[in-house]
Amino acid sequence: MTVLRSSHRLLLVYGALSLATVGLGCLICALAGVPTGSWVRNLIAWGVGLTAAWGIATLAGKRTATVLLGLAALLVAASLLGPAQQGVHRWLVLGPLHINLALLMLPMAVVALGWTRERASSWGLALVLLGLLVLQPDASQTTAFAGAMALIALRAPLSTPVRVGLVTVAAGLTAFSWLRPDPLAPVPEVEEIVALAWGITPVLAVAAVVLILATALAPMPGARSGARLPGMGLPLSVYFLLTVGTTLFGAFPMPLLGIGMSPIVGFWLGVGLLAAQIRCAPSPASDS
Repeated sequence: MTVLRSSHRLLLVYGALSLATVGLGCLICALAGVPTGSWVRNLIAWGVGLTAAWGIATLAGKRTATVLLGLAALLVAASLLGPAQQGVHRWLVLGPLHINLALLMLPMAVVALGWTRERASSWGLALVLLGLLVLQPDASQTTAFAGAMALIALRAPLSTPVRVGLVTVAAGLTAFSWLRPDPLAPVPEVEEIVALAWGITPVLAVAAVVLILATALAPMPGARSGARLPGMGLPLSVYFLLTVGTTLFGAFPMPLLGIGMSPIVGFWLGVGLLAAQIRCAPSPASDS
């Protein structure tokens, strides 16, 4: 019962913080004169993500996590077959929608890897994912996924040489990803939403930074209470924080605040799978 409450609390806390963040991003866009049809999609994506996350939290299990990790690798690989923008492959185009497959799938992949970290096949899929991100190229998502992957490796039941090897490969691929050319120019309402807010009033910019950081940290405390696997949400928070942090160093989408449906739905999917992991984890009382 305690674990179930922890799972629901995680969804509630993340839901409240993410809605406030997405809502503030929409307000900034509206005040900056961005067409309503662009930013209202973020609110729709939040609702879609909530619904999907609730279903995953209720129904998913460890076997589902393994399938989702494989699906993430498959879909990110499919992005390489899609149309390029100045040589960059990150999107699946469905009519008017440009879906960033890494931002959509990697949050779930992080949780799935942490849940199945004792399996060699999971690490193989994680390395494939990391290599695909370098090929896209996407230094932001390579960095975020590699950081979460390294943290999981350090906490996994693996031999020291294997841990060292995984962390070394993750660090090496991350460094290489930053050397790949990325010619895409930033779009103010996507990559530079905080600067856009600052131009309206610094109060909005400060509020935006506070909210996105609080939302990124939500999985960490939300996964502690009542579960036998303390800190299981830490890798997801690390992934969220690195996704946000890398926007300071390149033209990468600011998740939740900036216009973009993929990170809004993707972050929800990761939180939903984390809630499922909490639900499935035995509580300390079951050991007594």
